[in-house]
Amino acid sequence: MSARQALLDLYDAGTPFQPTVAKNSQLAVGFTLLFIALLLTGLFGLNNNLKSLGVYGVPASLAFGFGSVFMICAVGVYV
Repeated sequence: MSARQALLDLYDAGTPFQPTVAKNSQLAVGFTLLFIALLLTGLFGLNNNLKSLGVYGVPASLAFGFGSVFMICAVGVYV
């Protein structure tokens, strides 16, 4: 058996990719994450101390990052 045939057999035996978030719900997930990021950013701006950095700042930046990627992917620009 050649190396090429072994790779083809391995490829045929694999399972197809199933995304965690379906394509038709990426817009809703992205919008929700961006809205949560907006709320958390507002709360962080109201009381900016070191404690609120971990409570509001980090989750807000994560929600903004993932939300923007989901929104970009939802409209067809794949990153």
